[in-house]
Order: sequence, then C-alpha cells, then structure tokens
Amino acid sequence: MELKIDPSKQYAIALEGGGAKGAYQIGVWQALEEAHIQYNAVSGSSVGALNGAMMAMRRLQEAEEIWSTIRFSQVMNADDDLLRKAFQKKLSFADMIELGKYIIDTLKAGGIDVTPLRNWIQKIVDEETIRKSDVNLYIVTYSITDKKELDIDVKTLPEGEIYEMLLASAQFPLFRQEKTQDKLLTDGGVQDLVPISSLIQRNYKDIIVIRIYGVGIEKKVKIPKDVHLYTIAPREDLGSVLNFDQSSCKRNMTLGYYDGKRFLYGLWGEKYYVERTMSEKLAYQLLKKGKKPEESLRRFHEKTLPALERKAGVKGDYYDLFLALLEKEAEKENVERFRIYTDRELYRLVKEKVLF
Repeated sequence: MELKIDPSKQYAIALEGGGAKGAYQIGVWQALEEAHIQYNAVSGSSVGALNGAMMAMRRLQEAEEIWSTIRFSQVMNADDDLLRKAFQKKLSFADMIELGKYIIDTLKAGGIDVTPLRNWIQKIVDEETIRKSDVNLYIVTYSITDKKELDIDVKTLPEGEIYEMLLASAQFPLFRQEKTQDKLLTDGGVQDLVPISSLIQRNYKDIIVIRIYGVGIEKKVKIPKDVHLYTIAPREDLGSVLNFDQSSCKRNMTLGYYDGKRFLYGLWGEKYYVERTMSEKLAYQLLKKGKKPEESLRRFHEKTLPALERKAGVKGDYYDLFLALLEKEAEKENVERFRIYTDRELYRLVKEKVLF
C-alpha cells in the first residue's frame, strides 16, 4: 500500500477532548507510528491533553497498556462492576438502588471524586521528559475565576505545574471542582474542544486533527490558505465520555488504529477497510452477475441498479455501489471487520453468497 500523505514532513497533531473516547486517539497514534509519520507538536483539550502528554513523551507502548487495562476506579472513586452494569444496561433492582445512592452522594459532595485520576496523572507524567522532548505540547483549559480560556505552552510552565495544568484541562464539569493556584479551572472543552487554533497561531502548517466527538464547544477557527488540515474521525459512535469500561476502550483503540490506516493509505469502505484493486469496468461486470436471466438489460439499468443504490444508501459510480453491497453481505456473514482486505479478497470471502 502507498501512503497518501508525505512522510518527509513534520506534522502537528490536534487531539479533541472526549473522556473515555480518548482510547481512539491512541489507536490512531499507533497507525501513525507504524507509518513513520513524524510530528513535532501536539495540542490537546481534556483527555486530548493527557494523551498529548504521552505523545510528547513518546510513550506509545505505555499509553496502549494504560487504555487496554483501564477501569472506572482508575479514573474516579466508583465501583467497577456497578458502573459496568450501568453502561451495559444490566442493572438489577438492587444495583439501581445502589447506583441511585452513589449519584445522590456524588451530588452532595459537589461532583465525582477523581482522586484516582489525580494519582494516575502524577504517576505517568514525567515533567523532565516533556521539557526535554523534541515535541512541543500545548494544552487548553478554562479559568472559571477569570472567565477566559487558557492556551498553555507546557514547556513554559514553572517547575511542578505541568501535572496541575494537565489535570485542570481534564477537569470535566461533572468532576468535583478544586482550585489550582487559587483559581478555579475546568475542562478545556468548555471553550475549545478541538484545539486547532492553538497550533495555527503558533504557525504550524500541516495539522492532523484526531476527532472523537466529545462534549463541549468547538471554537470557530479561520483556516489560513497556507494551512493544511488532515482529519481522522470515527464513522460510528464511540460511546459515553464516562464509559471507562476496559472492553469499550479496547474496541475504540482498535477502531482508531484502522481508521488511521484508512486515512494513511486511502482505504475504501464504510465499515470495512478495503484496498481498491478493481476497475470500474470489473465492478460493473460483477454487479451485472446479479441480473436475473429474464430481466432486460434496460430494466436492469433503469430499475434494478437505482433500487439497489437506494437500498444501500450510496451514491457514486459502479464501484461505489458494488463495494457498498459487498460490505453489507460481508457484515451479514460476520466476516472479520478489523483487517485490511483488497476488494478481490473480500469478494472471494463472500462470492458464494447472494450478493444482492
């Protein structure tokens, strides 16, 4: 496969906020690393700030381990089994009573206790490594006290403050608010969920934006003509920002990895990851195999193909329609999704089935 972006360039990476959805960003990072894509700056909001710190320290393996083994209780003071059942909608009556009590106690206490998150950040963040890194790190938080956004160049912070500011950026509004240096700071997503402007104003020209569709405000940004944005984003819901269930996070990390591959190599497909090798003519010939013997060619073109287009929800050429139908059949037959296929390979896997 051939890369669709220039590997000789240095890129800046913008990481959106979105809590537990942040596992997706680590999967994308893995795909970028495997393709030897170079980056020299990262901006992050909320969980994007925490993942950005890992990227600045260049600790991919550690980040993968963290998100693969994460539990609710590593982020907040909570019962893992209870919250897992809640997100899976498998609560018994007794569980619902217990969850209700947890919610009431949390509200009385002023929000979710994230002492475990504080301890986790303190454990993984190495200030010296970040300061000496060849990657610049910028994070966004919001000062409730001053009613303004703070866009911080982490390397300029005084000794000992990197940890505090990373925590401030990830201070989701549902978390118990605590003052940092006599100021009340909160989640960067309150003002700038996708910190692209943080990089543009510092004159970075090639920016990879990793979307996870978190909760917050997307600041309007004017993109200069000489700035090139490359967006990697999920095509399906990543779940709740608070669903720190291990299986959910591992799945999102896998999705991010393959979506990263889709971006890097221009893979086709909506759910599957397909390298195109077929011509338009071959795709048409394969579609034509579905024509009933008694059906006229004219009716096939004027009635059958348009009906298939509507059913598949796709617009485009013959190849687009062929691939959409092929994906639907592959999904129906439970063909492994997280793998890169050529269109011919995927077709061979389902060709014994009725294509449409």
